[in-house]
Formats: sequence, C-alpha cells, structure tokens
Amino acid sequence: MGKPSRAEWLEERRTGIGGSDSSAVLGLNPWMSPYSLWADKLGMLPEREESEAMRQGRDFEDYVARRFCEVSGKRVRRVNKILRHPENSFMLANIDRDIVGEDSGLECKTTSMLNLKKYAGGDFPVNYYCQCVHYMAVTGAKRWYLAVLVLNQALLCFQLTREPETPVPEWCVSSVYVDQSEIDSLVDAERSFWALVEAKEPPPLDGAPPTTDALEAIYADSNGSSIELFGRESLIETYAELKAQSRELDARIAECRQILMGDLGEAERGNCGSYDVLWKSQSRKTFDSAAFFSDFPELKESAEDYWKTTSFRKFEIREVK
Repeated sequence: MGKPSRAEWLEERRTGIGGSDSSAVLGLNPWMSPYSLWADKLGMLPEREESEAMRQGRDFEDYVARRFCEVSGKRVRRVNKILRHPENSFMLANIDRDIVGEDSGLECKTTSMLNLKKYAGGDFPVNYYCQCVHYMAVTGAKRWYLAVLVLNQALLCFQLTREPETPVPEWCVSSVYVDQSEIDSLVDAERSFWALVEAKEPPPLDGAPPTTDALEAIYADSNGSSIELFGRESLIETYAELKAQSRELDARIAECRQILMGDLGEAERGNCGSYDVLWKSQSRKTFDSAAFFSDFPELKESAEDYWKTTSFRKFEIREVK
C-alpha cells in the first residue's frame, strides 16, 4: 500500500490528534492554540496554505533521513500509514521513519540558520519535544530520535528515551529522559481535549494570536444584527482599563527610546554594561502608485485587476453617552 495522498492525510488527521497537534493541545505551539486546533478539527477553518518553510521541510525529509543514517549507522524505513494508539484511537501518528531492528523512530525537521540559537546547549524547540513524546506514546517505542537540518549549517541529532541510563550517542547533541508520568500526562491532556472536540465544546479563549486568527476566520462576516451582551459589563470595563494602561506603557516605552536616541545622537552604537543599543541608518524602497499613475495615466485602468482587496471586521468598544 502506498503512502496516503495529501488530501487523504488531511481528511484523516481531523479524526484525531497528531504529533504536530500535541504541543497546541498543551498551549505550547506559537502557531496554533487549543482553540484554533479545536476549530480546525471540526472543519471550521479554511485549509492552511502550504508555506515555503512547510514545503522545504517536506522536500528535505528524505535527505535528512539519509543524513541521519550516515551519522548514526542505523537503517530506517518509511511507514506508509497513519498509526493509532491501541487504546486511545484519537491519538494519531504519521511518523517520518521507523528505525530498522530497534524499538525507536525518527522525526526529521528542517530549519533556518536564524533559528540556530534555539539549539544552544543541547536544547531544541518544545513543540518538537511534544511531537516526539506523542509518537512514543502512540507507538510504545522506547526511544525517539530527532534530526534537524539547519540549512547551510549543520545536522543536529537528539535522543529521547524512556530508559534513564541510556548513554548519549556520540553523534547526538544531547539525550532527554522521558518519564512515564510525562507520557501519561500528555495522554490525559489529549483525551480531555478530544472530549471537547467530540462535544463541540470550545476550550477557553486564551488571548493567543492564533485564537484571534481562528475567531476572525470563523466569524469573517457580520450580518448587521445587534445583540445584548448580558453580564459582560465588568469584562468591558476591564478591557477599557487595560487599554488605557497599555497606552501609558506605550508612552513610557517611547520616552525611554527617545532618551536613548538623544544619547546616541549621530552614533550608530552605544554600550551600557551587558547591553548594546543600536540606531543604524537603513533604507528601503516603496512603490509610489500615485506618482506612477500620474506619469502613466493610461495604465491606471488596466492595473485595477492587480489590486488586492481584503475584508475584515474591525473590533472596537465605544462608551455610549
């Protein structure tokens, strides 16, 4: 049986929680919140367009797996199906590779050199950790390896293991012991989250940017009606107070910035203890459409097809006098 098509994979991933979803369940994913994941599982959000980073990660997966085999001496194989937890069928695993002859697997990642600092001291992103632990929970594997290709820089390998005495392989940057209690906690969290999906009951709104994005996508259009927000007066007052505090903080931040700018004057860099303050000259180009069409008015009508129009709902609170 061949590997499922992307459309088939997208359809099946909505039937459970996958490895890349696990960090979102825990509120540890910068790109997806519990609420946005819940809405996605219920088909309430449009399908995300594949970014260039996502495309490169998919295209480089085979290369990362080959490089892992080179440095580790291990052999890997594809698993052309989505795995499910034997007891908790809502837990899915679409693993990158299975390690031949071992009770372990491999997760392949590709990242930019701009993210290299995230791996300092043997660390790696927490969402990767959640994903690997999720796969260990679904498959029951004793170990999971994470291979990260930092484009044009390095291949970094990490080991996650259930066995506390497992030595760190010389080709691994670090090794992390995963206690069974951590796995059990993750399973419990995912079970509670999936119960919300099945009940179509949303998780709490948390202030995370992905939650705002999800709400704006779900309720993209207003219908002109008016409702009574019964019992929300204290919440609205809190919102107004926080907005006022935010403006005060913004003003104070601007004041600090202005003082430092005045100190620097024409200097590009200033040093104070462990801090460097930079105020560099930079330039950028922008397209002056008004001037362009003033010089070439005959092109204005034909250019109308190239203007992109977007719609949105503006949120504001006004005190009624």
